Amino acid sequence: MAQYVAIIEDADPDSVSLWFPDLPGCISGGDDLEEALENAPEALAFFAQELTADGRQLPPPRTLAELKADPDFADDLGKHTAVLIEWPPLDASE
Repeated sequence: MAQYVAIIEDADPDSVSLWFPDLPGCISGGDDLEEALENAPEALAFFAQELTADGRQLPPPRTLAELKADPDFADDLGKHTAVLIEWPPLDASE
């Protein structure tokens, strides 16, 4: 099972957002951290669906170490919390 790194940002006092460095344009959010994390697999699903409709597929996820070595994301990883989001998500009935 793949795990995509997500960067968590406090958008304002009343919301939390997260985004995926490996998936430009794929974002999730919520009123709090728990809700943003709950919404993250759905955001991944919609993003994957859009790519599939365009004849593409999700790129393979990079590890946290690989992203830390990428100058485009090293600063964000230093300033914000990173979490791993499983893809595809585990079925709650399993």
